[in-house]
Amino acid sequence: MIKVKIDSIRVSLMTQHRVAILKEDSSERYLPIWIGPCEADSITVRLQNLEMARPLTHDILAQTISELGGNVLHVSIHDLRNDVFYASIVIEQNSEQIELDARPSDALALAVRTDIPIFVTTEVMKKASITPEDDITYDNDTTNNLPEEESNLSAFSDFVDSLDLDNLDSKTGQE
Repeated sequence: MIKVKIDSIRVSLMTQHRVAILKEDSSERYLPIWIGPCEADSITVRLQNLEMARPLTHDILAQTISELGGNVLHVSIHDLRNDVFYASIVIEQNSEQIELDARPSDALALAVRTDIPIFVTTEVMKKASITPEDDITYDNDTTNNLPEEESNLSAFSDFVDSLDLDNLDSKTGQE
């Protein structure tokens, strides 16, 4: 299992679809996963430490697990079939481990609330991850004129720009 963290939540300005970008802890590999707007907002609220007047669904789930004597251990994204990611939430209760099937977006929203590790199987990373290339050549070589922090992000920005968001509705990988 490969440990990852949520690098960012991205929004397409053209379609308002969201993608969670997971980053491998020990390398520059990224895993993009399309998620729904409610889950994206739930993750973003927690990542930005925003206070809500009332608890969100994932807050209630975390509280319920805790009140029932459970402890969330980790979440894992363990499969990718037909452009659909599959995840599990692993909970310990009464010295017994319980593995719950979950959508990756819900698992990620719970993970950020309970401050637990997020893992991805090696097979899923092989199938769906991307690694920004250091030696990408650009038209007119405009990266030489960018500030250093923007130049370092240009390969990843090119990946995000290359996503085909117009045809998203025709794909089955949307949650």
